[in-house]
Amino acid sequence: MHDRVHIFGVYQIPWLKGQRLVRVYVPPDTGAPPPVLYMFDGQNIFDDEPSHSGGWYLHHAARDLCARGGVAPLIVGIDHGGPYRMRELSPFRLRQRGQAPHLVRWMVDELQPQIRSAFSVRHDLAGTAVGGSSLGGLAALYAHWTRPEVFGAALCMSPSFWVAREKMLTFVSERPNPPVSRLYVDAGGNEPRVRPSAERMVKLLRRRGYGPQDMKWVFEPGATHHESAWRRRAPAALEFLFS
Repeated sequence: MHDRVHIFGVYQIPWLKGQRLVRVYVPPDTGAPPPVLYMFDGQNIFDDEPSHSGGWYLHHAARDLCARGGVAPLIVGIDHGGPYRMRELSPFRLRQRGQAPHLVRWMVDELQPQIRSAFSVRHDLAGTAVGGSSLGGLAALYAHWTRPEVFGAALCMSPSFWVAREKMLTFVSERPNPPVSRLYVDAGGNEPRVRPSAERMVKLLRRRGYGPQDMKWVFEPGATHHESAWRRRAPAALEFLFS
């Protein structure tokens, strides 16, 4: 079971349409329980086959991090609902009411207890992270901010903070910082909608007291909104979140 991706289960999530897979990567055994990283868009984060435009190979990044003596997480990939992805991953109303609150509630109430029962993993806040790209990056910061007693870190790659007239910035500004918080945020130079709102979020968080130990901001000139860019930046993101 170790050092490979396997199907953990097929789930029907309350309030969301369609069944979806949950995939789990278990890192090499180091003798200590690993942290856990819950990832949205599970089809895209591992191999090419289920992804629409190539996988991140996030498990390879974790394995290589472990080989270098770093701390590699157990990675839980939650599949999106295909045509329903946009509303599932948005906390806010777009064309329809956002369903991210339902998804996050299921992750906390149903999925996390099952992961903790099946695997020996860390239970502390710093060892429990949530992540994603694009709308998944938006959902990750929302999950961290709305359930700070569960998720102590968030990985937000090319996050869609721009949706719903940048309502996520208002959401963050109106709530206190999570008691334990470590953030990775990035964007590419060829992401005209993503970059400005991500930069505004980073500025807001810096004003809120986030320093280089708490938040890593990465800007990659020339990078596009694509799995290949996220695959390229993933190793550094994992290393920062769990160092």
